[in-house]
Amino acid sequence: MPVTFDHHTETAPPKAVVRSQRVALVIQYLGTRFHGWQRQAQHRTVQEELEQVLQSVLGHPVTLHGAGRTDSGVHAAAQVAHFDATTVIPPHRWAAILNSRLPDDIVIRASAQVEGGWHARFSAAWRRYRYTIYTDTCPNLFLRSLSWHYYQAPLDVAQMQAALTPLLGRHHLAAFHRAGSKRPHSWVDVQAAECVRYGPLVQLEIQASGFLYGMVRLLVGMLVDVGRGERSPDSFTQLWQEQRREEVKYAAPPQGLCLLRVGYDQFPFADHIWYDNQPQFLLAAAAEQNAQLGLLQT
Repeated sequence: MPVTFDHHTETAPPKAVVRSQRVALVIQYLGTRFHGWQRQAQHRTVQEELEQVLQSVLGHPVTLHGAGRTDSGVHAAAQVAHFDATTVIPPHRWAAILNSRLPDDIVIRASAQVEGGWHARFSAAWRRYRYTIYTDTCPNLFLRSLSWHYYQAPLDVAQMQAALTPLLGRHHLAAFHRAGSKRPHSWVDVQAAECVRYGPLVQLEIQASGFLYGMVRLLVGMLVDVGRGERSPDSFTQLWQEQRREEVKYAAPPQGLCLLRVGYDQFPFADHIWYDNQPQFLLAAAAEQNAQLGLLQT
């Protein structure tokens, strides 16, 4: 009797589905060696660095849209950007793929798919910046690239806060608008403005729907004059209310400024991914002060 064999037809594995997707990224970068976020000829920028890596993965040019354009030397704890791609790569995998190819001064905290109408810039409800001033006379190497070492005069934080408070609301802030911007107006909705001291560190945080070109650094530069007693809070307010741009002589240096976070009505990331990721130094003077106030357990 002849022996018969069962013939099993092998089927090919299912093909990966190629889908068009919009991917959002939460990005951190140290701005020290970058000429800002926005792509520029002859200069190293964050946008160009990321777009080059995306192109190397996808095989074609990609445009990355950021939530804000940080200046040269300015850092970001949670910049947000998006790009469109037709690919088999799952959206959540982009963070790991990009981090394996990026330089050590950029990292992707996370990636996720968003709706096609979602836009990193135009869907943002607010942006929040933090500026850090280090006021001790003794230099600190670990703070040098992340703060303005200002020790020439004591800073009165209460006076600085008094000058900041009238900024809350919608105002015309042309006095803090650097030349060269293409923005057609200088109206800004300021949602929060705070100045606090932690020992030798003074931190200012400003949140608004959007920011003018160079606004925070110009504002901080003038606010230091208030802190050192050379300008009153009322004089500071009159300066911007009367749009006296010619009196704003200098900007605070870039290394003290960080784009802290960007807020959206709908955002696919957990709070710990994007909410507050710039380390805050707690130096000995601040720790002792807080302990005396009962803010720390000893």
